[in-house]
Amino acid sequence: MSGKVFDTIIIGGSIAGLAAALYATRQGLKTLVIAKDIGGQLALAPRIENYPGIKAVAGLELAQMVKEQVDEFGAEFVYDETVSISQRNNSFVASTKVSGDYEALTVILAFGKTPKSLDVPGEDRLVGRGVSYCAICDAPLFKEKKVAVVGWGDHAFKAVKLLRAYGNKVYLIHKGEAKLTDEELIRESKEMNVVYVPNSTVSEIKGDKKVRSIRLKNVKTGDESELEVDGVFVEMGYAAKTGWLKDFVQLNENGEIITDKLGMTSRPGVFAAGDVTDMLYKQAVIAAAQGAIAALSAYNYIQQLKGRPTRKSDWGKLISR
Repeated sequence: MSGKVFDTIIIGGSIAGLAAALYATRQGLKTLVIAKDIGGQLALAPRIENYPGIKAVAGLELAQMVKEQVDEFGAEFVYDETVSISQRNNSFVASTKVSGDYEALTVILAFGKTPKSLDVPGEDRLVGRGVSYCAICDAPLFKEKKVAVVGWGDHAFKAVKLLRAYGNKVYLIHKGEAKLTDEELIRESKEMNVVYVPNSTVSEIKGDKKVRSIRLKNVKTGDESELEVDGVFVEMGYAAKTGWLKDFVQLNENGEIITDKLGMTSRPGVFAAGDVTDMLYKQAVIAAAQGAIAALSAYNYIQQLKGRPTRKSDWGKLISR
């Protein structure tokens, strides 16, 4: 660990994390952002039309715009995954997979939600080699190939439509009956010539250097079969992967971080923002606002640590709870 101590470490490059970084740096805080990527789940949105002041923008473009603002104010970025956080007296240490440990007076948890995994043999090993969680990102790499989309609902249907646009033969695998009731969806599905594989789950993904096939199990009969594909797109929704924080901050029954209206968690000095929190509404503009609140709260917390005036007269009641 380097001898440098930051004022705040922001975990996550989602819109909440980027907004937090913007507000933290504008307050003059030495800010470090640790993130696996920029944009998070927002980057998967092809078009956003409800962000105030912007008629329409792609999610990734919006994230990049905020990132450019953050860069102008001097935030530092480390592209890595945080695996643990510990407290040392009045500071915190964030440990990463590859790049080491980083210390700060405050932490803002803003890593959003991550795609759900199949949790089957071969999946982790073949990520980036045919296994994808982002059709928008990777569909061009599978032009005119045979691919499987695993899941149901809006995410899965959008993935199917996008993959068919690249001339792929698409198998839609779902553990339910997969009955289609929406007339427009039925019409589009027939036009796209999608092969439905209902009542089925993926039990294994096979391949050496890249995906070669998947093992399927019929949940009704128990029969197993093998399907040759070049790619597997997992579209089963998103989850808050916060298990590594369960002994550090308080979580609710859904694994979301519980915060108060100022973004403070159950541990003073640690704040949270965005989809990873227990906020009911999951929208980009709300996540960004939460990021701003968390950053301002972190600033006030540091001011009190240093014995300086805060911007809220009763902040001591919150910091001492």
